[in-house]
Amino acid sequence: MPKQNKQAGQAGMNQANQAQNTATEFASETNVSEVRRQNQQSAAQSASQQSASQATEFASETNAAEVRRQNQQSAAQSTARQSGGQATE
Repeated sequence: MPKQNKQAGQAGMNQANQAQNTATEFASETNVSEVRRQNQQSAAQSASQQSASQATEFASETNAAEVRRQNQQSAAQSTARQSGGQATE
């Protein structure tokens, strides 16, 4: 009888070990899945931030071009006024 008890005890331990291994494997796969999800989310956020940064950079360049155009227009008007004023003097 003691031999049967020992074998039954070992079989129970084997089942417990298999259950533990299965649980560990499932947790590991779940962690891999979660890490993959987080990486995809991080990549999407990075792409979104880059896109926003590029839009801001484009807006800045557009604003600089507009300011340059206005300055040239203002300088041309100022020159025209000065030329006009000198012609009447």
